[in-house]
Amino acid sequence: MGVLDNLSNFCTVTSTRKSKRKPMQTVEIKVKMDCDGCERRVKNSVSNMKGVRSVDVNRKQSKVTVSGYVEPNKVLKKVQSTGKKAEFWPYIPYNLVAYPYVAQAYDKKAPSGYVKNVVQALPSPNNPDEKLTTLFSDDNPNACSIM
Repeated sequence: MGVLDNLSNFCTVTSTRKSKRKPMQTVEIKVKMDCDGCERRVKNSVSNMKGVRSVDVNRKQSKVTVSGYVEPNKVLKKVQSTGKKAEFWPYIPYNLVAYPYVAQAYDKKAPSGYVKNVVQALPSPNNPDEKLTTLFSDDNPNACSIM
């Protein structure tokens, strides 16, 4: 195929400018929606965008998921143009976080099973409390064998 592609480049007459196609992306946005009309307005505004393949609206979680060849910032601006307050989805599943109930990550407004996506400081390995918990940990090969 390499020789044929190279040969076809010489034979065809096209502009030298190649358009880059945007990568397939999934954009998740948090939008406060109260009724069916709000849901419909947000879905219609985003589904009319060029490159959008699918739009999933979950009113219970206040979440809009857009898949397609789109730019995330343009999707966010399009949702905000409906008059709704919108932001990128700030939550991740709580089982992906080391300490899901620290003050920065835990959010009462988050859907069940989700916490805020924040950078968490790892505990100091020299901390005496951390030494005690790792002493009896199953991950520690030198743990106490009496237990």
